[in-house]
Amino acid sequence: MVAISSKVRGLLVDEGLVSEEAWNKAVAAKGDPIEALLNGGELSEPALMEMLGRAAGIAPVDLRRVEFDSSVVETVAPELCRERAFIPIARNGNVLTIAVSDPFDVLLFDDLKRMTHCHIRPVFSHRPMVMAALNAQQGGAQSQVDNLMDEVKGAEDLEVKSDEGEAEDIEFNAVGEDAPAVKLANAIVLQALKEKASDIHVEPGEKNVRIRFRVDGRMREVMRAPKSLLPALSSRLKILAHLDIAERNAPQDGKFRIKYQGRTIDFRLSILPVVGGEKSVIRILDGGNLALRLDAMGFEQKSLDDLQVAIDSPYGMLLVTGPTGSGKSTTLYSCVSAVATPEVNVTTVEDPVEYRMDGINQVPVNPKRGTTFAGALRSILRQDPDIVLVGEIRDQETANIAIKAALTGHLVLSTLHTNDAAATITRLIDMGIDPFMVSSSILCICAQRLGRRLCPNCKVRVEDPPKEEFLKIGFLEEDFAKPIEIFEPNPSGCARCTAGYKGRFPILETLSMSPRLRRMVVEGKSKDDLKLQAIEEGMLTLRRVGLLNVLRGITSVPEVLRITLDD
Repeated sequence: MVAISSKVRGLLVDEGLVSEEAWNKAVAAKGDPIEALLNGGELSEPALMEMLGRAAGIAPVDLRRVEFDSSVVETVAPELCRERAFIPIARNGNVLTIAVSDPFDVLLFDDLKRMTHCHIRPVFSHRPMVMAALNAQQGGAQSQVDNLMDEVKGAEDLEVKSDEGEAEDIEFNAVGEDAPAVKLANAIVLQALKEKASDIHVEPGEKNVRIRFRVDGRMREVMRAPKSLLPALSSRLKILAHLDIAERNAPQDGKFRIKYQGRTIDFRLSILPVVGGEKSVIRILDGGNLALRLDAMGFEQKSLDDLQVAIDSPYGMLLVTGPTGSGKSTTLYSCVSAVATPEVNVTTVEDPVEYRMDGINQVPVNPKRGTTFAGALRSILRQDPDIVLVGEIRDQETANIAIKAALTGHLVLSTLHTNDAAATITRLIDMGIDPFMVSSSILCICAQRLGRRLCPNCKVRVEDPPKEEFLKIGFLEEDFAKPIEIFEPNPSGCARCTAGYKGRFPILETLSMSPRLRRMVVEGKSKDDLKLQAIEEGMLTLRRVGLLNVLRGITSVPEVLRITLDD
């Protein structure tokens, strides 16, 4: 068990932050009791930092916001730092600042003063944060690898599956010179799945390899591995995706599947040669996290009604727009799921097929074999479809075929890369599509973003929200007709979240084509005119939908301003 001074234990219990029973249960777990209490939600991180810092008379510090100097960190042997759970932060002359997890360990201060010949200035941070900071520093690279290797042990339910479906066991006990890289690749994938990451980035640096995860839309560094492992690590990933391991000077793309905890997860691998080696990015497509019910996705009722009217139509086109990673595919799959019945023939053409769905005919694009979006779409229209999903409209040829299909009795769903719903109309016209065909074929255009949810465990209420400032960014006078509650993230976060946010939710702007809007499209009106008309007709813009979620306490004002433009 991790040693914790009796004074820390006494303060936590006496101050009422944890009960005697909860403390004894955490101690019985034979790990770090503080970490167990934080992870279990019995102890609040801000309360812990404030109480122990006040009791010891030293300042609490959030190490996630500290920039470390590696030369200062290496002042003390890493083994001692880990054993006593502290980390050097800065050195100013002969004053050494250290973050300690036990602020009452006076013997540690004496030992360090004798070893470093410096005056010791302690600040406080809890043990899990100190250990995470140690792992994140360059000297802890091998320890990070070892910690991840421990995660792999006993994970027999992880299998790699080929495209044909047969499973091959991952070699956890691999031997030979590539064994560390094989184990590291397995451990990284497992850790990403546990943290519900959407992407894994393996980036070569000058002295090491940086591993980052994208969680809830934000990048976060999780570890650094020795640079010597990079060639073998890249080769391992290429083997999983059936790529050419001898090719190191050209981009490559592949995919593989893993069976994990009873479900099959798809991975897309992109290899790109950069200075220092090959950068690998793995997109994780976990169908188990896919919400296929439209009413379970958290859309505004107005947006949900517009979508429902569009997918209930016998023919026409529904477009979903937004940047990469904004949830467009998930929305389209949910629309398809809502209308896919044994009475209709649904066929998709995708690059690649992101999620496999029973009862749906899914066609993967393969340009090397002559299967393009336009070519596949032509063939699909000869397959007697009722509903067609086109993964993305990238060129005039695909756009023309899709619009003609929508005008000839098919319901067509697709995506396009534009900033908002109104800009989609002008984008299609700029691609060479006749304005009359655009106005006649489109039923509804959706623009989508993903915003971060505030952590319900530690979000902070904003006292006296500034009404005048809020009105300038898109709030309405009617929003202040009754008292409102606005929340913001706790910058320190808690054991359940990252910097005050946990999870994401969709923000959807829907523009339904009314007779007036159709006439304006044919007349060649600008996107600004089209947007103003749509707002007059009741369209909720991205900014407005985001602010409505602020009023519900789901997200914060800065998060909405980050992902939406002013109307």
